[in-house]
Amino acid sequence: MRWRLATSFPKSLETLHGCAVKFSETVKQLSGGKFEVSVHAAGELMPAFGIVDALADDSIEMGESASYYYAGKDPAFSFGTAVPFGLTAQQMLAWKLHGNGGKLMDELYGRYNFFALPALNTGTQMGGWYRKEMNKPEDFKGLKMRLGGGVFGESMAKLGVVAQSMPGGEVYQALEKGTLDAAEFVGPYDDEKMGWNKVVKYYYYGGWFEGGAELEFYINKKAFAKLSPENQAIVRAAAAVAYSDGTTKYLHLNPISLKRLVASGTQLKRFNKEIIQAAFKATEEVYAEHSAKDPFFKKVFEDMRAFQRDQILWNRISELVYTQDMASLKI
Repeated sequence: MRWRLATSFPKSLETLHGCAVKFSETVKQLSGGKFEVSVHAAGELMPAFGIVDALADDSIEMGESASYYYAGKDPAFSFGTAVPFGLTAQQMLAWKLHGNGGKLMDELYGRYNFFALPALNTGTQMGGWYRKEMNKPEDFKGLKMRLGGGVFGESMAKLGVVAQSMPGGEVYQALEKGTLDAAEFVGPYDDEKMGWNKVVKYYYYGGWFEGGAELEFYINKKAFAKLSPENQAIVRAAAAVAYSDGTTKYLHLNPISLKRLVASGTQLKRFNKEIIQAAFKATEEVYAEHSAKDPFFKKVFEDMRAFQRDQILWNRISELVYTQDMASLKI
């Protein structure tokens, strides 16, 4: 049995692309070598954002990508990965596995002939790199910024940001030349690899746009149906192994990279409350606009928010308190 798995990422990002490699290795191990999945980086089989179309026309068996790349097809795609002021990594996984999140997203994905399994979560992302300090909401007006799409991009546009869509590999030169004012990617480990700290010194946190960005394995429904029950179980188990490996890898690597970035001269800044409030207002307007004209978007959004409210209530007396207590202690 041989499958092909296309990712939206270059091989150099051994975190994002690497979780697909981990999946492939695990499938081979669990099947005793009888089931092999070849992994193809962005551009090898198709463009980085061509995965959904390839699954829809049965060109590949699997993909690994971020759903908000496809928000142009349907804005509800954004909920599969991350939306501004959305769920954390743990909350996202719980919503998909035990809430209605997985069922709702597969209802959407099914229109394109695939279903999804969690592949990796980056955890809460950073707020991006800026050529100047961001002290008030008005500082975003006219800002030329490389950022993700979907609800996030629309929310930033309401703040006045001029979104720039370009591959990560082109951002360094654009920042250096001044044709870009800011850029957002993932977090310290991946951002350090990009080298943006060499040309931009302000690194913001409090990234409201991606509280827990989740990549997914997209699986062609026809191809999966042809598998034996044993191989179907292997696919699901290998995805769970990849998720655990990739998600915890970020927890391990990000603080190490952050310390190196700060030591090299990067100035770490936090978005102030005025900016957060303005961003929340802009995002709520985007949610309201889409909900008014798209019943499915409204259904997913309202379900996520109801789940989120319960999570916040629990978090206030569990992890939040514990984390604050630990941060106040000298360990």
